[in-house]
Amino acid sequence: MAKEQRTAEPERLARKPYERELLRLQEELVKLQEWVRVEGARLVVVFEGRDAAGKGGAIKRVTEYLNPRIARVAALPTPTERQKTQWYFQRYVEQLPAAGEIVLFDRSWYNRAGVERVMGFCTDEEYWQFLHQCPTFERMLIEAGILLRKYWFSVSDTEQERRFRDRLEDPMKRWKLSPMDVESITRWEDYSRAKDEMFVYTDTPDSPWHVVESDDKRRARINMIAHLLSTVPYHEITAPQVDLPPRPAPRGYQRPPRDLQKYVPDHAAGLD
Repeated sequence: MAKEQRTAEPERLARKPYERELLRLQEELVKLQEWVRVEGARLVVVFEGRDAAGKGGAIKRVTEYLNPRIARVAALPTPTERQKTQWYFQRYVEQLPAAGEIVLFDRSWYNRAGVERVMGFCTDEEYWQFLHQCPTFERMLIEAGILLRKYWFSVSDTEQERRFRDRLEDPMKRWKLSPMDVESITRWEDYSRAKDEMFVYTDTPDSPWHVVESDDKRRARINMIAHLLSTVPYHEITAPQVDLPPRPAPRGYQRPPRDLQKYVPDHAAGLD
C-alpha cells in the first residue's frame, strides 16, 4: 500500500511543555476573540483531513475558553432531501459568520472533494463543477472581507489505524468509530488521490491550504493554533474596568423552607 510522503517524525511533545504552551496560546485566542468582536471582523477556519486525523481535538482546544456566542463550531449533518436540490454551497453559506463572529468548520464544503468523491455520493459532473466553483466561491468570501483559513490534518495510515483500534476498544470513544471510518481503511489510496487532486484546484494563492502533521496530536494542536494566530492581524483590546459594587444590607428576605423544594441527591457524599 502506498504511503503519503512525510517528513522525519520528531519526538512526541511532552505533556508539561504542551500544556504550558497550549495555555499561553489559548490566552492569545481569547485576545483574538475580543479583537474580532470589537472590530467586527469575520473569521472562518476550515478543518479538514482524514478520519481520526485529530480535527475534533484541535477544535476543542481552540474553543475551550472562547465565548460560544462569538466562536461556534459548524459540523453539518448529512444534507436533507431538500438541501440536495440546492446549490451545493448554499447550506454552508448559511453558517458563515456575521460581524464579530468566528466559525470553525468541522469538515466543510470540501466533503464533495473527499468522502463524496471517494464513496460515490456525487456524480462526476457535480464533482468537477465543485472544483471549478470552489476557488471562485472562496475568492468571493475573501473579497467580502471574511478572513478564511484552511487546515488539512495529515495522519499516517499506521497512526490512523492505531486510533481506530483505540476507539474500538474504549467504550467512551466507540461512538466515534462509524462504518464510514472503517471503509476509509480499505480506501486509503482513493482518499490520497482525492486529496491530491483537491489541492491542485483549491490550494490557491488567495486561499492556500496549510498542512498540519498530526501523528502527534499535541504537536499538531500547538502548531495549528500558533499558525492561526500568526496569520490574523489582531491586537489586545483594553477591557473596560469592572468594579464589584458593595452588597446591599439585608431587607428582610426569608428563604422558603428547604423541604418545599426537590434537591439533587448528594451522590458525591458516597465517594472516597
